[in-house]
Amino acid sequence: MLGLLTLDTAFPRIPGDVGCAETFAFPVRIAVVGGASVDAVVHRAGDALLPAFIDAGRALAAEGCVGIATTCGFLARWQRELADALPVPVLTSSLLQVPLVDRMLARGRRTGIVTYSAADLAPDVLAAAGVDPATPVAGVAPDGYFARTIRDGASVLDTRRMAADTVTAARALAATHPDVGAIVLECANMPPYRAAVHAATGLPVFDAAQLLVWFHASLSAYGGTDLW
Repeated sequence: MLGLLTLDTAFPRIPGDVGCAETFAFPVRIAVVGGASVDAVVHRAGDALLPAFIDAGRALAAEGCVGIATTCGFLARWQRELADALPVPVLTSSLLQVPLVDRMLARGRRTGIVTYSAADLAPDVLAAAGVDPATPVAGVAPDGYFARTIRDGASVLDTRRMAADTVTAARALAATHPDVGAIVLECANMPPYRAAVHAATGLPVFDAAQLLVWFHASLSAYGGTDLW
């Protein structure tokens, strides 16, 4: 079982979203961290909530989770702190796969990032994930449907508009940086639109949901069994 630390949000979590249990073919346990709004975690980016994430992660581990993940790519900035504090492996962010994807590409090609907020994807967040600060980044429009829905909440999710905003950012990334050879979607709410991004850009697209499938598969091999 994988533990998921989710932000305190108010929009529907649809299949494909990391915060939706139906996304995965294996069991997950979800813990909402109270007060961890998008504004607090992404836009204000303080460390006041770190103890709450640690406490919630420890509770999930005590309930039998073999690993802990989160539903916000910006939590990469606490990757080291959470990994040190929790008794099971921790994977905070889709951004952690950027260095690996870079190494898959030919010389002269590099990974680009599509994010919920380009303005807030600061060098310290990238550095915590081991990402070159010169990595190309494009964000969805701050005043667009995707960003407003994630930030302010919504009772109903218009997936076509969510996809359109994500695709627009990906196209801008590819057009501005023609050397981009693959895209990593930072936001854990973006995996439902991965196929649309691939169709629009023709590039390989990596997301958080795919990464957590790999994470769980690796952990479940030794979670509760003795390989040796």
